[in-house]
Amino acid sequence: MLETLGLDTCSERVYRAMLAHPSEGVAALAERLGLSESDVRRSLDVLSSLSLIRSSAGQEAEFLTVSPEVAMELLLARRQADLAAQQERLEASRAAAAQLIAEYSMLNRGQDGSESEQLVGADEIRVRLAKLGEQAQSEVMTFAPGGAHTAEDLKASRGPNEALLSRGIRMRTVYLDSVRNHQPTLEHVAWLNSQGGRVRTMPTLPVRLIIIDRRLAVLPTDTSDARAGAVVLKGTGVVAALCALFEQVWTAAVPLGDAPSADSRGLAPQDAEALRLLASGLTDEAMAKRLGVSPRTARRIAADLMERLEARSRFQAGVHAVQNGWLPAGRH
Repeated sequence: MLETLGLDTCSERVYRAMLAHPSEGVAALAERLGLSESDVRRSLDVLSSLSLIRSSAGQEAEFLTVSPEVAMELLLARRQADLAAQQERLEASRAAAAQLIAEYSMLNRGQDGSESEQLVGADEIRVRLAKLGEQAQSEVMTFAPGGAHTAEDLKASRGPNEALLSRGIRMRTVYLDSVRNHQPTLEHVAWLNSQGGRVRTMPTLPVRLIIIDRRLAVLPTDTSDARAGAVVLKGTGVVAALCALFEQVWTAAVPLGDAPSADSRGLAPQDAEALRLLASGLTDEAMAKRLGVSPRTARRIAADLMERLEARSRFQAGVHAVQNGWLPAGRH
């Protein structure tokens, strides 16, 4: 029954028997359960590794069991840490996949039979995107990192977006959670929602991305400066991979009309992501860029997390986060 928490059937039987008969040793447990003594000792090794038993001192039994209440807390905390590690690997894979696709496409334009087009400078990117929008036939999917958008950018995008929606083009956009705290951007994405566009948010996004009709994608050539240049990709395999990336992020994102919910640690998604970035050693400036907030806000978030973890340094915050089960081991 507890296999999902890392406790196999045999070890669970041994643990239950030890709770019911705390004075029995290995031989007695083996006889009671119909197991060999070697099987019981293997189970004891498992229980010890999970901190569910400890060596006795001066007792008849060789081991003492941890109470079920404490044991379940330990198993659940361990499982939560494993899930957090898995989610973190997934997030890292998303970013790495998008970056690899962009770099590979730039280095191998035309060499793999796929079509690509390089755009240089903000003006050329803007003109080409407008043309591509006019040619869209069914769907536009977008990652919009960067946090709050300027009033000029919002005003410039209103017309093209309205034209797309009026033609029945399905629009799905993922923004950063930080836009929820910036009224002009929030009003704009709320307008998109009201016009039929679907908007969700995430704490961070792997890359700026636009996919049109699932047949071409636009990626920045420099993820640190999306205005410097972009590449338009038309290769079937590459675009399919980016579509899969988008769908994965879209599924995990929170609809604009819903408030991001806190996790079992009481952390909002943005704070949970900030904790991972903090433990990774990112500076306030780098963290701010990833979250789409100002450096001042990033410093405040970091300070709040350190206070909650009762840590005096970022390293100590990482250690305490692992000890509390907030981060998997190896993150600090």
